[in-house]
Amino acid sequence: MIHVSIQTHNRNIKAIFCTGHAGYAEAGEDIVCSAVSILLINTANSIEKFTDSFLGSDEDDGVLSLVLKDDLDEKALVLLDSLILGLTTVQNEYGNEYLVVEYKEV
Repeated sequence: MIHVSIQTHNRNIKAIFCTGHAGYAEAGEDIVCSAVSILLINTANSIEKFTDSFLGSDEDDGVLSLVLKDDLDEKALVLLDSLILGLTTVQNEYGNEYLVVEYKEV
């Protein structure tokens, strides 16, 4: 299962951490893993390129992290809303046994 933790402080997104593998299909054919990977990597790349809200990201063997500045600009907020829409759509379509998205106040 893929686990996405959206870490917030005072309801503002501070970081996103993604771990695990969906296990929906064999490696290289897992459309749930592919969808989640594309959503997360594209969002991290877009926030870095198009906003001033990016602090850093890291990707290493099934773990992806995205860390954001304290004051998110409007573009970053829209990109994050789009990411969350995409992730929750995948979660609703394929089920919690493959993807869980949760919020954690830090």
